Amino acid sequence: MRLFALRGATSVDRNEADAILGPTETLMHELLVRNDLHPDDVVSCIFTLTPDLDAEFPAVAARRLGFDRVPLLCAQEVEVPGALPKVIRVLLHYYAADGHSAQHVYLGEARSLRRDLDSAQ
Repeated sequence: MRLFALRGATSVDRNEADAILGPTETLMHELLVRNDLHPDDVVSCIFTLTPDLDAEFPAVAARRLGFDRVPLLCAQEVEVPGALPKVIRVLLHYYAADGHSAQHVYLGEARSLRRDLDSAQ
């Protein structure tokens, strides 16, 4: 077993709690499924939101999926001119077998952030 890190991101259409929680749940679910993980495998998660999103903490969505014993942190993304708006990002640290290959997940408009992964999604 060794420590791995996964990246993921999703976009939302508006700054409202349900618009943040739903896509975050979908993103976290996809990260777990594509990497054959369970919340107990996860060491920690760091979420960032673009400055235009402040209606809810994405960690609330993770807690709903069973991340109740995982340290979670939410922060604001750096505001870069011209950057994609309304994006939630996650950096997830977890343990898996040495031969594991991390499958990063980018959903919605956030897929444009990692076009190099499009063929793998």
